[in-house]
Amino acid sequence: MVSSNGLNSCTDEQFIELWDAHQSVTKIAKILGVTERAVNYRRRRMEERVNVKLDGIDIRSVKYDATRPKSFSPLKQVDLGILDGTVIVFSDAHFIPGQRSTAFKGLLWAIETLSPKAVIANGDSFDGAAISRHDPTDQRATTVIQELKACQGALGEIEETAKAQHHNVRLIHTWGNHDARFANRLAQHAPQYKDVLGFKITDHIPDWEFCWACWPTSNTIVKHRYKGGIHATHNNTINAGVNIVTGHLHSLKVTPFSDYNGIRYGVDTGTLAEPDGPQFTYAELNPNNHRSGFAVLTFFNGELLWPELVHAFSEDCIQFRGEVIDVGAF
Repeated sequence: MVSSNGLNSCTDEQFIELWDAHQSVTKIAKILGVTERAVNYRRRRMEERVNVKLDGIDIRSVKYDATRPKSFSPLKQVDLGILDGTVIVFSDAHFIPGQRSTAFKGLLWAIETLSPKAVIANGDSFDGAAISRHDPTDQRATTVIQELKACQGALGEIEETAKAQHHNVRLIHTWGNHDARFANRLAQHAPQYKDVLGFKITDHIPDWEFCWACWPTSNTIVKHRYKGGIHATHNNTINAGVNIVTGHLHSLKVTPFSDYNGIRYGVDTGTLAEPDGPQFTYAELNPNNHRSGFAVLTFFNGELLWPELVHAFSEDCIQFRGEVIDVGAF
């Protein structure tokens, strides 16, 4: 082995020996007393000169491996393994007391009609207006407990409808940035209570499985957000390399993308709330490019068919598959 006297005195043979023993840029940098950048530079230079591939477990440029977990972090994800069937995805409900949006009624209709294998709440069911960074005087006076009860009631109704149609339906809830407000506020001001029951939003919504990402199939991911901006759905699927279904931007649209690997889709699931509802008064009455609705994903032989959208057409009416459907009874 080589002593800790730097890269200059380390021969190629000694560097390869170190690499075979540790396969870690961080560890080798510490042994040699140099920066990780210097180790990476030496490694690349040696690969070119000696024609030896020095792969390791912490190389950030490693290619995507479909057999690995879909998230390279300890954050929880859920694999549904669906071959054939329907998954309904809604997001950004921002549930508040007294609001029963047309899209929410349409969601109950769709669950009852399509009998999905899974219902995914793709983030931001909880709004958290009272603990947000926005001016609280410019928002509806709802307290945390009022919003929490609104979430429990609405998600409970969705759960009952889904289980009545499909007894073993999967109920998944991905984390959204608004949902995270609940625990973040408590963590900042009362960290000593973090393990006390009730300090996590999951304590209050126990029948939904929370995660950072859900994979209905190996080539389709559902998560709250990825890229931003008006071209987010296009950029999402280009950069993800798979079908990707997101919320956060409230846009409600499908963007197809084709290359030598075939066709894949970027989907924005819109908002389940009314776009001009009191949850969004922080926008100061500016026009927005938001639409109320949700997405229906149909899988055949493990492949995602062209994603479909359900859009709030008018009060108590939705549009879906070329029809206007009255959902006022829900």
